Amino acid sequence: MPRDSIKVSEIFGPTIQGEGALIGQPTVFVRTGGCDYRCAWCDTLHAVESEYRDQWLPMSSTEIFARIEELSGDTPLLVTLSGGNPAIHPLEPLIDLGHEKNYSFALETQGSMPRPWFSKLDVLTLSPKPPSSEIETDWLKLDSCVENGMKGKQKTHIVLKIIVRDKKDYAYARATSDRYPDLPVYLQPLNEQPDNERGKTQDGNNILRERDTVLDRTRWLAEFVIHDRWYKATVLPQLHVLLWGDKKGV
Repeated sequence: MPRDSIKVSEIFGPTIQGEGALIGQPTVFVRTGGCDYRCAWCDTLHAVESEYRDQWLPMSSTEIFARIEELSGDTPLLVTLSGGNPAIHPLEPLIDLGHEKNYSFALETQGSMPRPWFSKLDVLTLSPKPPSSEIETDWLKLDSCVENGMKGKQKTHIVLKIIVRDKKDYAYARATSDRYPDLPVYLQPLNEQPDNERGKTQDGNNILRERDTVLDRTRWLAEFVIHDRWYKATVLPQLHVLLWGDKKGV
């Protein structure tokens, strides 16, 4: 496999960004395959677990960008780099190629793999994983991700996005925000499905139950933030789940 090859789980869109600072914005998603984490509640196992490796297509930056242009009708828009952990892959040439044609790039990563090219991103979303993920945060690596995002000539907009399942996760989110007081922080309630529902084809009733769960958790989190007077935080649901459930490719 060529050194600049990128393992791609899926490329889809245009759709809208469903999370974080860019919620609601039209985007094409490039979801890479592979991850250095195994979060307890991961909702993108098809881009994480090695059993799906045969489904990840090795592609060059040129091939990926050609597909982006095809999907967008050659009209520049936001490209969202996701995973798995997209920081595993050599994405700098793709970002450079897109910027030459006025596309913008946002990347979301847990902050475990600092990369110098983070400074070339338009938006860097750092999403360290809270206690409910059963993953321990490497704070020095997360510090380095922030530093790398700030080193470029252009200004990369860096934000925190933290999933909250319970009060322990909420406390983690507050402590993380305190560590990086200059970064905007977005809180997202966990969209948690029972193990026996994961991967099943959704009918109308399943989607409605899922929407109710998302809304209930968002309401709980919003009320907690307001009661705590944490006015810096922005509470957002997963908009794409409210619109389409956990359907892939939207």
